[in-house]
Amino acid sequence: MPLETHAFGTLADGREARLIELHNGNGMSVGVTDLGASLVSVRVPDRRGGRPDVTLGFDGAYGYQDNPWCFGTTVGRCANRIAGATFELAGTTYRLAANEGANNLHSGPHAYGERLWKVIEAKGSSVSLNLLSRPGDQGFPGALDVTVTYALDEGDRLRISYEALPSEATIVNLTCHAYWNLNGQASGSVLAHGLTIAADAYTPTDGQGIPTGEVAGLGKTPHDFRTGKQVGADIWRVPNGYDVNFVLRDGEAHESAATLVGERSGIAMDVTTSAPGLQLFVPGGLDCRGKDGARYQAFDAVALETQFFPDAIHHKGFPQPVFTPEHPFRSWTEFAFRTVG
Repeated sequence: MPLETHAFGTLADGREARLIELHNGNGMSVGVTDLGASLVSVRVPDRRGGRPDVTLGFDGAYGYQDNPWCFGTTVGRCANRIAGATFELAGTTYRLAANEGANNLHSGPHAYGERLWKVIEAKGSSVSLNLLSRPGDQGFPGALDVTVTYALDEGDRLRISYEALPSEATIVNLTCHAYWNLNGQASGSVLAHGLTIAADAYTPTDGQGIPTGEVAGLGKTPHDFRTGKQVGADIWRVPNGYDVNFVLRDGEAHESAATLVGERSGIAMDVTTSAPGLQLFVPGGLDCRGKDGARYQAFDAVALETQFFPDAIHHKGFPQPVFTPEHPFRSWTEFAFRTVG
């Protein structure tokens, strides 16, 4: 089916943001904006004949220009946390912005999600967007040429692919920061959603969300989603909500990472990825206005961020997100939708 492109709003500097809509023949549609290469909407048929929008976000560009929750954005150059907002690479120390206490989160200010990307290809049900990150951008070494492709197929699968070519050795850890509510983005709590995660271990953290370096078994922790349970089954044991990295069972073997099921809509989402880790984020502090005037509140969404482990650069036993001109970054994540029940 042909692509649709619409105006999405004017930025503070006068440039115009665009919304690109992808469609398939089954009634599924996906909205992507060139502002932040952000995922704006995902409409999926449910078991009752509806077509709810299952990802949180905003109605126009104004929301994505001030988006502290990173709704739907492409996060980079390095997603998640870097301890002390500093790291060493090839004998040189690099200092980043400390934007979460003493640490760096999602690369700091002037995030990729706030920038206008260039649409370099749009055809069928696929769109590719490009960003040139200058040398030294946000404190990271070298330049980075980033391309993100969103592709929707007739099997109700949305694949997000990343390619990033650095000018020299640097850290690259890109992810999609979508927030999912499979009953619909304005339908309230996700605590009754079913969730299964293909992981037998996680990376414990200190009080600031920084990994200790240990890879621990799930045991009787509240993080055990191996056989599936409601998102909120053990939420009383993590009162601020989940924010935990799972060590995926198959690592980078391109196997299933997670399945999320909306208990009212019957929409199931299967997540497959080439990334070694998955960050489960169920925000207990969420409180903001979103699409269609919806009020997003605590536990109204699940983020499933496929990525390298947090603070990996400081833990040599973790898979390392270091890439070079000879070894560029490539990764993909697929969200496949179906109905159950």
